[in-house]
Amino acid sequence: MNGNIFSSKGVHVGVVTGDAVFGLKGQKLYDLKGSNIYKLNGDLVGHLSDARGKEKRLDKATDKLFPEG
Repeated sequence: MNGNIFSSKGVHVGVVTGDAVFGLKGQKLYDLKGSNIYKLNGDLVGHLSDARGKEKRLDKATDKLFPEG
């Protein structure tokens, strides 16, 4: 699964490559299992609203996981 992650405001905030979520600077931030987002220590922290499309949108509650810009 690969694609871009956008905040609820439409700002590009991350990238999904395989089962990992990366920030815009290339740092691995989270693991992805299905549509669930997990911290690297295994804690569930949120989910992607549409994990199947190339463009993934966050809901407002999950926006806080990604710093904008």
